[in-house]
This record gives sequence, C-alpha cells and structure tokens, in this order.
Amino acid sequence: MSTSSIDVARYFISRAYRDHTEVEITNMKIQKLLYYSQSIHLVLHGNPLFEDEIQAWRYGPVCPPAYYFYSEFEAKQLPVPSSNDLINISEEVIEILEEVWQHFGHYHTYELSKKIHQEFPWLKARKGLPPEAASTNPILLDDLKFLGQEKLDEIERSHPCYEPLMAKLIQDALSSDPESQTTLNKGEVRGWLESVLN
Repeated sequence: MSTSSIDVARYFISRAYRDHTEVEITNMKIQKLLYYSQSIHLVLHGNPLFEDEIQAWRYGPVCPPAYYFYSEFEAKQLPVPSSNDLINISEEVIEILEEVWQHFGHYHTYELSKKIHQEFPWLKARKGLPPEAASTNPILLDDLKFLGQEKLDEIERSHPCYEPLMAKLIQDALSSDPESQTTLNKGEVRGWLESVLN
C-alpha cells in the first residue's frame, strides 16, 4: 500500500479534528509534520514514507504536492477529510504518525518553525542563501534520517517512565549477577518501555 504526502496531510488534519484543535492545523503546520514524519519513518523502516521531495523553502521545509493541494486555504482552517480519504494509510504508518502527532502536534506552527530553523537538514539545504531567498533545494533523505534518530531519542526521553526505568537499567548493569542484567541497543528503549508497562 503506497502512502502519499497528501494522505499523510489528511491524517494529521483528521487527527486535529478529533482533538478539537482544528483551528490550529494550517497548511504551514502540515508541512512541518510531514518533515518529521518522513524523518522518523526513514529511521524505523530505512525507506521514505512518501516519495514526494521535501524542499528547503524560505520559511521552512515544504513538500510541494501537499502544499499546493491545500494552498487555497493559506493560513485558514483546513477542511476535515472524509473517511475514504484515509483508507490508503496502513496501521504500521498510523503508528508512526501517532508518535509524530503526540510529540509535535501540540506545538504552535511558529514554535515548530523556530525548531526546524535551528535543525541542520533545512539549514544545510539552504547553505549560502540569504534568509529572504526563495529556494527549491531538496532536503536530503540521509539528512532527514539522521534527524529522525535525534527525534526518536527525544521522544524516548520524554516518556514519563524513561528516567526511572533507565535508573533501573543502570542499577541492573552494575549488579554483580550477569543473569539479571538487561541490555538494550540504541533506539530500543521505547519498545522496552512499552514491554515493561504492558
């Protein structure tokens, strides 16, 4: 099942309506959520979530097909998608989009913009350009993947049980009994947290 950037945009719009935050979901915010979704999917699955390119525009990353699809609304509230508009999204993709929504959906558009303007994928793609310059330079998938690893680490650390469970992991590691030790590789903390809590 192939997912497009417009499918992902529709999911986030639908999600905002479910949370009664639809007045805050603008085309500009959708672009930021697409950027983070692509980066996290690249880390978890090694391939892009959608094929559309993300470009380093003046005010942040933009996925042109999704941007132009909703461009008539500019900063206005976006219309709620129908349930038929969401059928191209698999459960596996929904899990990733939910992580993105939980971690980034509550930010105001301008807060997301400020964060992104300090992150290297957008900065690298605009290197050498004056701040006011227009650009369609692509943001490289390798750079998005590297950012995605940073964001997954951020998501793991934000979990309310992260600190106590990491303390337990350290205590186990210092234990003299090798059988009681728990080992985790980078990026496995969230799965381990969920397994402990379930």
